[in-house]
Amino acid sequence: MTTDDHHGILDGAWWPRSRNIAAELPGLITALTERLGPVVRIGVDSDAWDWLPTRMIIDDQVVHIDAFSVGDGTLLVTHGNEELFSLLVIPPDAPPDAAHAAMAEALRTDNRKQAEQILLDTGSEHARPAFVEGPRQSAGDP
Repeated sequence: MTTDDHHGILDGAWWPRSRNIAAELPGLITALTERLGPVVRIGVDSDAWDWLPTRMIIDDQVVHIDAFSVGDGTLLVTHGNEELFSLLVIPPDAPPDAAHAAMAEALRTDNRKQAEQILLDTGSEHARPAFVEGPRQSAGDP
C-alpha cells in the first residue's frame, strides 16, 4: 500500500508473509515498479530478515540491496531519478488487527510518527529474539 503524495514521514506500508526476502521482495518490487517506475535499490533492516543478498534480478532488472542494522521498521526504495520512497515494514508475525492499524497509520497524509513508533503504538512490533546463554556452571562444576 502506498500514498499518493509525500506529505507524511512514510510513503506506504508493506506486510510481508515471511522473513525470506528472496521470496517476498519480487512481488513488492513488481508492484512498486508498476506504480513508481524502475526500482534500482532498496535499503533494509538486516535484523528483520533471515538472509540478505546484495542484489537480486527481478523482472529483468537488477535491484541492489543495502543492509543496515537500524531496527527502525522501514524499507527505503530508490527509484527513477534517485527519488527515495519510505515504507513501513510490518513484521510477518504481527497480529492482523495490529498490522491493519499500522498500515492505516502509515498511509495517513498527516502522519508525523516514525515507523518504529507506529509499530509500538499498534502492537505490531517484532519481538526480537533475545540472546539465550547456555547453562551456567558454578565454580564447583567440571
